[in-house]
Amino acid sequence: MSADIIKSLEKAEDAPANPYQLFDIWMADATVSEPNDPNAMSLATIDAKGRPAVRMVLLKGLDERGFIFYTNQNSYKGQSLAANPQAALCFHWKTLGRSVRVQGSIEVVTDEEADAYYNTRGRGSRIGAWASLQSQELDSRTTLAQRVKDLEEKFKDVEDIPRPPHWSGYRVKPDTIEFWHDGEHRLHTRVVYPPAADGTWSKVMKYP
Repeated sequence: MSADIIKSLEKAEDAPANPYQLFDIWMADATVSEPNDPNAMSLATIDAKGRPAVRMVLLKGLDERGFIFYTNQNSYKGQSLAANPQAALCFHWKTLGRSVRVQGSIEVVTDEEADAYYNTRGRGSRIGAWASLQSQELDSRTTLAQRVKDLEEKFKDVEDIPRPPHWSGYRVKPDTIEFWHDGEHRLHTRVVYPPAADGTWSKVMKYP
């Protein structure tokens, strides 16, 4: 499959059948071309008051069920996802002139999935997950540094620091995946994959 197939696409029917396979190819290209964090993605949520918010997170898992990221569930994003379990993602790889947008529903990953990922993190990052009261007001960096120091002391004899109960992952289960490739004179190519009734994917081209 050519990575540039979307840029030269004539009709939607000519697009790859499986968007996840195409995404894997684009991510592999981005891993080579992007200077930092090719797995960075914007995450948009809506809180309990209907206010939208967007921030950057990192993609940490992908399979046929969806796109996974991890965070403190007590954070603003965690509270928003609890109130409105819907989200949108956007990847933008400027060096390649490509972007992918995802919209879908949210589910919390299993404890087994969260533990497996948490155990791949470095010791400092594991302590950081305990130390950060994410999204709460912080009076000074000194306070945060002290929390880290206290936790380092607490876990000094613990080889495998356990995952905090408030720290887990979310899976965005796509309702729509859109691939965008830039074109001359802003005549970009867009192909959208909505799920089909039989469990496969439909394919639709859209005007730029």
